[in-house]
Amino acid sequence: MDTKMDSIRELLGNHHRQCDGLFAVIEQAMAAGNWEQAEEGFSRFKKAMNQHFDVEESILFPAFEATTGMRMGPTVVMRNEHAQIRELLEAAGAAIQCRDADDYSGYAETLHIMTQQHNMKEENVLYPMCDEHLSPQSSGLVSRMRDGISG
Repeated sequence: MDTKMDSIRELLGNHHRQCDGLFAVIEQAMAAGNWEQAEEGFSRFKKAMNQHFDVEESILFPAFEATTGMRMGPTVVMRNEHAQIRELLEAAGAAIQCRDADDYSGYAETLHIMTQQHNMKEENVLYPMCDEHLSPQSSGLVSRMRDGISG
């Protein structure tokens, strides 16, 4: 991973793109009918997504809320969307384990759309707000988050 990521937006936006790449691997495996590769790819994708959500929920959001006092703002919306995406991840993973291409396809389409919309909100609204309000502590936060998503 790039060692020079100064901003929260750069770090987490880059991680969004890494997750998108992992999702594409699953799609390629499914198109080829390679269930084993799809399962392995889904496992990596799900792990990366959960690491991303965990880092935001345990490091970024609490710091943002403590600094701004906004406890009912964008972080609440993002947490709710994380919960919805986690449910879709579970359903999509179960469909892959059952070798149900139709169910997986439906969940994957919804997951893709929801994730892209979610990422746009974070990258264009929340992360810039975080970079602005958390700039004095940004370096430490970025380092801790980098550690959390690289494991």
